[in-house]
Amino acid sequence: MIRVAVVDDQALVRAGFELLLSSAPDLEVVGSAADGAQAVDLVVRTRPDVVLMDIRMPVMDGLEATRRILADERAAGVRVLVLTTFDLDEYVYGALRAGASGFLLKDTPPADLLAGVRLVAAGEALLSPSITRQLIESFLRRPAETEQSVAARLDVLTDRERDVLALVARGLSNAEIGARLYISPATVKTHVARILTKLDARDRAQLIVIAYESRLIRPGEDAGSS
Repeated sequence: MIRVAVVDDQALVRAGFELLLSSAPDLEVVGSAADGAQAVDLVVRTRPDVVLMDIRMPVMDGLEATRRILADERAAGVRVLVLTTFDLDEYVYGALRAGASGFLLKDTPPADLLAGVRLVAAGEALLSPSITRQLIESFLRRPAETEQSVAARLDVLTDRERDVLALVARGLSNAEIGARLYISPATVKTHVARILTKLDARDRAQLIVIAYESRLIRPGEDAGSS
């Protein structure tokens, strides 16, 4: 059973998400909160697997709440899926930098939202195509003063691990990466685990941030290049 917490400042929105999540036999709503401060307390008390987190809220916004939750040892293992009506670049970048494992717009179809919760709970990164496109554009516009230092972190990776990281950053699944590199999904999983350890990254979403910041991949390249 996947345990989920819902955070949104609108009561009707919270109720709608709770009803949708409760309709799935493998999902359980453990509580809800109306702002970021309440969310931090809720997560520490209930230890959900996934938090559906709004961004624009009173008292404390979703980005700060995400940072605090994921920095708290008492919330170890909790993953945050950001849901918002806003798809501005600073929110995308900020959510991922704060440690969120996924980012979806609130107009996402119900079935896709449920699937997204399951993916994030399983440790996958979740970015909608439109969000991924904006994320790429956002990184291109950002100053590259930290690019060299970030790129230096990749020196610990083997060539094969760099190939895998580049494909992870483009949103490919383990099976798709395996097909592209002619290796088994199990081998891909092993590579990803080693990359996470070497780069001290929490999950695949953080690997995406690192890959873009280091310019390991660039927009316009074929997904198989790095």
